[in-house]
Amino acid sequence: MSADVLPTLFVSHGAPTLYLENVPAREFLTTLGDRYLNAQAVLCISAHWNTPRPMVNAVKAPETIHDFYGFPAELYGLRYNARGSPDLAGRVADLLHKAGLSCELDDHRGLDHGAWVPLMLMYPNADVPVVQLSIQQHLDPTQHIALGAAISSLRDEGVLVVGSVKE
Repeated sequence: MSADVLPTLFVSHGAPTLYLENVPAREFLTTLGDRYLNAQAVLCISAHWNTPRPMVNAVKAPETIHDFYGFPAELYGLRYNARGSPDLAGRVADLLHKAGLSCELDDHRGLDHGAWVPLMLMYPNADVPVVQLSIQQHLDPTQHIALGAAISSLRDEGVLVVGSVKE
């Protein structure tokens, strides 16, 4: 892998309170973004956006979705104001279509906490555009591997691919 090719990362975003807690996972995420300052954009695949078919949010200014309940009030006031990238969203959809996979653009959806919690720690200045791709829990690993292969060239284009789950 050349120095210009970004890796694919798999991170745990823990509970939404991770942003507020002084724990090793939070410290790790706060230093992780420093390793990838050359990222032109982030494509985040969060376990909290599950759709029947792949979807990518094509929003210029994605809202911060507070998709959780019963947590400290301070969390509901947090906003991650990273810009989106409809162009990158279109590129993701094109790559999936070229691989024979379906993909729809969503021009309304913001970023769920599986995306904004780790990214707010990694890129606190919100200076890297973020696009989110949904998952399909009902599909088998073979189809998810095909999806990953279809978007892998984005890493050569300065896109940091980040998979995010709670565990």
